Amino acid sequence: MKKKSVTLLGFVMILMLSMSLSACGSSGGSDDSASSGGGTDTTGTSSGGSTGSGTELSGKITFLTNRTDMIGKEYDDYVKRFNEKYPNIKVEFEGSQTDYNQQAKVRMAGDELPDVMFIPTIPNSDLPKYFAPLDDLGLDDKITFKDFRSYEGKVYGITTGNSTSGIVYNKKAFADAGITEIPKTWDEFLAACEKLKQKGIVPLASNFKDKWPLNNWVYDLPRLIENNADFPNAKLNTDTPFTMDNGYGKAFSLIRELNEKGYLEKDINSTNWEQSKKDVASGKFAMYFLGNWVINQVVGAGTTSDNVGFFPLPYDNSGTLRAALSPDFFYAVSKNSKNVDAAKAFVKWMIEDSGYEDFAGFIPPLKDKESKLAQLKEFQATGVELQEGTPDDATVTDILNKAQIDLPAMVQEFVLAKDPQSVLDKWNKAWAKAKKDLGK
Repeated sequence: MKKKSVTLLGFVMILMLSMSLSACGSSGGSDDSASSGGGTDTTGTSSGGSTGSGTELSGKITFLTNRTDMIGKEYDDYVKRFNEKYPNIKVEFEGSQTDYNQQAKVRMAGDELPDVMFIPTIPNSDLPKYFAPLDDLGLDDKITFKDFRSYEGKVYGITTGNSTSGIVYNKKAFADAGITEIPKTWDEFLAACEKLKQKGIVPLASNFKDKWPLNNWVYDLPRLIENNADFPNAKLNTDTPFTMDNGYGKAFSLIRELNEKGYLEKDINSTNWEQSKKDVASGKFAMYFLGNWVINQVVGAGTTSDNVGFFPLPYDNSGTLRAALSPDFFYAVSKNSKNVDAAKAFVKWMIEDSGYEDFAGFIPPLKDKESKLAQLKEFQATGVELQEGTPDDATVTDILNKAQIDLPAMVQEFVLAKDPQSVLDKWNKAWAKAKKDLGK
């Protein structure tokens, strides 16, 4: 995949012009006869993709979701509207109460997959083992990041929406602390944090204990610091991929510095994700470093949209602002589902008709849709460059798994260690051994 850096305005234009955001490539045909119950049109559509009545499809499907907050609320409305088109399909939701990625992998190992789920971190080469191709939905030419979860020309996952990472902040908290301008350098960002701290406001909610909220620090930021979207795959060329002077060490050191200066939660080992949204909404906490998807969740936790802003994290003092453009979770359908056709119909409906991307604050997964999120205009006005992410090389994933390297867990260890270099040494050793054992 070729690295791209574009302005957010350019990104929206790309969507409107229906140009591909991900690497170009053939989607290939889809021969689903083995996995979708005979190779029939799985969504009640014609070969041209026009929707049918849906009355011929029936069955019960289960969707494993990380959005437990939507069960009994928005999801109920989705099912009601979905059933207007597909009255004979019953949809049930199963919420992941723990680490979604880990829970999904456990389910995969036990061959107990739900009908619809999000793809966990597995190599693309493993996708055909678990999931049905989705090329017959008529969406291949319409979706962004089409090749991200594809294998041998077939699409197995469709992004729920796209995000760019940055600082989501409470405007009133900034004003109360006397911050009148958005920080454009790391030193300015630290100065803003100090003003917030002196005002009794927690500068940044890290949700350190929950681990997954650290993802941007370990997946997005190292690429941005190196100005190389493919930087994570460069690990293949070395036995010491984690050093203080490369993207990993520099990114890890930034959050370590914030903790050392008292700019994170008072006790980072007892943070609470759901409570943090209320705290950012109220102004008790000032900022998140997360994707634009969290903006609507902060608003929903007790504030108004015009009190929530969004700007790129200035991770150095160069004055150049970059942010990652990444897909979020990818919908997938279990190839062993008893109702593959019904499950595929639900995925297509979620992409085209649910409006989930607006509720979740995502940049839409369909190229011809424009984001309705007002905060992206503020983000765009900074002149930020968006760097499109690339998927990890399958060999990188194999080595990481063999070495049992969990990057968010690594940054937790790095931040708390008396000697952070020893943490890098430990995992470099594990990486080198796994790389050698696998003959890579």
